[in-house]
Amino acid sequence: MQIRTVGVLGCGLMGAGIAQVCAQSGYKTIVREVEDSFLKKGLGRIDKFLTDGVAKGKVAQEVRDKTMANLSGTTRLDELASCDIVVEAIIENVEEKKKSYAALDAVVGADTIFCSNTSSLCITELAATTKRPDRFAGLHFFNPVPIMKLVEVIRGLATADQTYQAVFGFAQSLGKEPITAPDRPGFIVNRLLVPYLLDAIREYESGLGTLEDIDQGMKLGTGYPMGPFTLLDYVGLDTTYYIANIMFEEYREPRFAPPPLLKRMVLAGRLGRKSGRGFYDYSNA
Repeated sequence: MQIRTVGVLGCGLMGAGIAQVCAQSGYKTIVREVEDSFLKKGLGRIDKFLTDGVAKGKVAQEVRDKTMANLSGTTRLDELASCDIVVEAIIENVEEKKKSYAALDAVVGADTIFCSNTSSLCITELAATTKRPDRFAGLHFFNPVPIMKLVEVIRGLATADQTYQAVFGFAQSLGKEPITAPDRPGFIVNRLLVPYLLDAIREYESGLGTLEDIDQGMKLGTGYPMGPFTLLDYVGLDTTYYIANIMFEEYREPRFAPPPLLKRMVLAGRLGRKSGRGFYDYSNA
């Protein structure tokens, strides 16, 4: 399974990052969005990241130019017909993903590999909705994609050995360090991280300390790059709430249950950095 052309479904924060690292690694990369405005925003995010990198001396001008030359955008699914692998990074909604896979199945070649960047959904379930469950795997990147080294590779029950090896090698070719994760909600990282974040919210509710003191305690006491509330705001409170609900539904363990405060903040639209306010206020940032 030789991979030359990569398709990316979705040009949001994660999709744009995935498209960037693929193009930067020398792959012809085609990223697809549902609307032209979303596509322009995503491609603009990539251009800005690379241009800023050049200005700071972190990215060579030649690398920036080659990356952008390898990259193209479209709103048409049929333009992904030549792709050897398609990485799906759309909204975390099973039905929307199923619709995308069905449309893709109709236009790509029989040997094309499908990967989902889902952070919580069952890979076996997603693969079963396609015509190629043996050529389907999870490929979970971490935000920000161009910087974070880790990628979780997840095998579904039907994932063929050849597919798994090809996807694992593909991740390595992007300069990432892949690990193999089980097809269970949360995989490895979120299975350990989400209960920690939920516990931080519960302890804050119970009066353990201020937001700042808890964050400082975990940063300076454990060497974490950021405290739990800064991380929650960065990840998105709605994203954390969604993942926690899926994990609680699967495991039925109290540690995966979203705390009431998290639910209320999501209902109030306080989603973190992306909405301008979460546990901290970013309106003047």
